Amino acid sequence: MRATARLRNLFASGRIVVAPGAFDGLSARLVAQAAFPAVYASGGAIARSAGVPDLGLIPLGAIVDRLASMVDVVDVPVIADADTGYGNALNAQAAARAFERAGVAAFHLEDQTFPKKCGHYDDKGVVPTAEMVGKLKAVRDALHDPDFVVIARTDALAVEGFDAAIERGCAYIAAGADMIFVEAPTSEAEIADIAKRVPGLKLINMFAGGKTPLIPVQRLEALGYHLVIIPSDTQRAAIKAMQRVLAAIARDGSAASMAADMVTFKEREVIVDTLAFIERDKRYAG
Repeated sequence: MRATARLRNLFASGRIVVAPGAFDGLSARLVAQAAFPAVYASGGAIARSAGVPDLGLIPLGAIVDRLASMVDVVDVPVIADADTGYGNALNAQAAARAFERAGVAAFHLEDQTFPKKCGHYDDKGVVPTAEMVGKLKAVRDALHDPDFVVIARTDALAVEGFDAAIERGCAYIAAGADMIFVEAPTSEAEIADIAKRVPGLKLINMFAGGKTPLIPVQRLEALGYHLVIIPSDTQRAAIKAMQRVLAAIARDGSAASMAADMVTFKEREVIVDTLAFIERDKRYAG
């Protein structure tokens, strides 16, 4: 079954899907090996993995290459971040085709002005509703797989207010989006009202330290949400762990004191499936 159809089946099951964030093949493998039903390819985490902030600095080609490397190593659907579509409606069409070729099952397209900012940064701007509606129609026309899930994200709540964000969500569903992502609600009451007032499937972004309060997954499911993404917590944990190892090496000359907090050499090779690659190589040897 195609990844797109598998993802739609997950949403149709009535159970909420939790998709932790990943930013490369290794982190995608870890999400899948932890038995999550989908991987969220976080644009912000991909940017930060290149050492730059989430300000739309990574070109489309580099994003697509990274997505393809993630899709190649997991058997679960990958949900991607398409930012603003990298320009106008025609740019968004080109991005949609490239993401589809990379093998992702869904992506979200946002209504921020270009270049975008992380949804929990201040001083964002949004394009007119009509411009975003045109992009969504263009994207839907560009995709070949009818099961591909198009997610429309609006950042209007912080710019134009709550009611404007709801109106945009409804307009985006009418334009062909399958799922709505209202970024950065600031209370449980807003979270509940979004689920009640916006038609279609709903996505919510949950991570520690953002503007949105952390709500238990079971409560989000009861409110009517279908997908929870947790974009950056895996990367933030990895950063902290690397800092600790580097501090140990600087202090002791080795990471021996951190052994209990590191996977072993053998465990690392199991994660990346080294033996299967070696066995496959042997099958093709002359």
